Amino acid sequence: MSDTRVPILMYHAVATDPNEATRALSVSPEAFAKQMAVLADRGFRPLTTGGLAAYWRSGRALPERPVLITFDDGYEGVHRHALPALAKHGFPATLFVSTGWLRGPYDTGGGLDTMLDWDQVRDLAAAGVEIGGHSHSHPQLDQVSDATLRFELIHCKEIVSDQLGSVPTSFAYPYGYSSRRVRQAVRETGYAQALAVGNSLARRAQGPYALRRVTVRRGTGIEEFERVVEGRAIARTFAGDRALTKGYAVVRRARQARRLVSRSAG
Repeated sequence: MSDTRVPILMYHAVATDPNEATRALSVSPEAFAKQMAVLADRGFRPLTTGGLAAYWRSGRALPERPVLITFDDGYEGVHRHALPALAKHGFPATLFVSTGWLRGPYDTGGGLDTMLDWDQVRDLAAAGVEIGGHSHSHPQLDQVSDATLRFELIHCKEIVSDQLGSVPTSFAYPYGYSSRRVRQAVRETGYAQALAVGNSLARRAQGPYALRRVTVRRGTGIEEFERVVEGRAIARTFAGDRALTKGYAVVRRARQARRLVSRSAG
C-alpha cells in the first residue's frame, strides 16, 4: 500500500562504554541485540534506504511489516557490535558516514568517539549494509554558504565512491535538519533520497528528500522500542523531542535572518 507507515530507526553509537559526547544517543550492544531479536520475532522485514525509496518510486507494494535500521556518523561499534547482530538475522541496514570523521586519509579529527576506518566500512558494505552520505565534516547544512553546502555534499560523495567503488545514493542530514535550499542541493548533487529525523513514521507522502526517522537512544527500553516499531504512542513517546525541535527551529531561523541582514548590510 502506498500509504504504509514505515518505522525508520535512527541509531548512532553502539557501545558498552561510550564517552559523554555520544552516551545519550548510544545503545549498548546487549540492547541492540535484543531490539534486533524483537524485529525478527515479530516478523519485520528490514530494507535499506535505497530499497524503500525504490518501492515507493515504482508504486510496488512493500513487503509485510517493513522497517529500516539506520546508523549515523560512523562509530566503530557499528562494525564491532551491530554487524554480528544484523548478520545473525540476515538483516540489511544503512550506514550514513561523515567522511571527515572516519579514520584514514580524510580524517579531519572531528569524530566524537572511536570511529570506523575504511576497511571496516568496506566490510559492512560487503555484508549488505548500504553506505550513504552524511556530509564531510557534519555541519548544520542549513547554516552554511552555498559553496560550503555543495562542497560538503560532493566531497562526501566522491570519497565514498573512491573508497567503495560505488556511488552513494542515500543521504541523511546532519542533526536531522534541512531546508528547501539544502534539499534542492542534495537532489542536484545526485543523491536520490534523504532522511531527516522528525520522530514519526515515514510515509511516501513525505517525499524522497524528507523521510522521517525515530530515535533509538540509551534510555529506550525494550517495551518502548516495541511500541515504536509497532507505531503505537509515537506522539507521546517523542513529545519532549518535538518541543525541543520546535524551539530550536525558532532560534535557528532568527540566526539565519541575522546573517542575511548582516550580509546585505556588508
